[in-house]
Amino acid sequence: MLRSDSPTSLMLPPFRGATRRIVLAALACFAMALVLNATPFGAQAIFWLILAPAQALLHGKLWQLLTYAFVPTSLLSSLFAMLSVWMFGSQLEDERGSRWLTEFFLAATIGGALLASLMGLAGLLYPSTVFTAGLWPAVMALVLAFARSHPEQEIRLFGILGIKAKFLVVIYLVFYFFGALGSGDRFGAATALFAALCGFLYIRFVPRRGLGFTASEQLYGMRNAYYRSKRQRAARKFTVYMRKQGKNVNLDPTGKYVRLEDEKQSPKDSRWMN
Repeated sequence: MLRSDSPTSLMLPPFRGATRRIVLAALACFAMALVLNATPFGAQAIFWLILAPAQALLHGKLWQLLTYAFVPTSLLSSLFAMLSVWMFGSQLEDERGSRWLTEFFLAATIGGALLASLMGLAGLLYPSTVFTAGLWPAVMALVLAFARSHPEQEIRLFGILGIKAKFLVVIYLVFYFFGALGSGDRFGAATALFAALCGFLYIRFVPRRGLGFTASEQLYGMRNAYYRSKRQRAARKFTVYMRKQGKNVNLDPTGKYVRLEDEKQSPKDSRWMN
């Protein structure tokens, strides 16, 4: 666990779990893009993976809501985005677990893409023919999640400059949005903004252990309740049957036999063993 009074050096955190899978998937897609760009059909193949509102929502290419995050943009931008996922994702994963980070990444990436695409289809701020790609929407969500969990945490950039997490997220947002809006990528800026919003809502309303763990607990609870009800019904039927035989039995609410205080018990008597 991170402590608010201990500085974190933003150098090389552990590279494992869901963080490693996300970064390695981005690296693999980067290498694949280099290979595809050398082929005649490379541009068309990449176009199937980037996020285009009309293509994703009107033409059934729903996979674009996730795959766009792994399509590289420029070399420097992609590497810095992967480095940010590594630095902030690994810290959040150490605290909350791999399942939580995976769910958070999917919720922010897909949720941000969906909301931004719906905004494009509605014709607000940008047309539905725009497109975007890159890990930066997920990075914005991860940085915001880290800053919300540890607003006063001091982060040392490469061991030199110390800055609090709440100020670092502002720097990230300002640099990214100024760069995106300066290049005319309003759709990319909206996607990052909505991804950060979805990440915030996930932290705010989803249990700490994640949706998967909560759903499994609910499922096991329903299963156990079903078996308890079956046992209770069987116990009631057994009680009625024994009364018809002229014998009284004492069963607890769960259906287990309870020996009466005045009933003698023999070690060799196995008639009422549960």
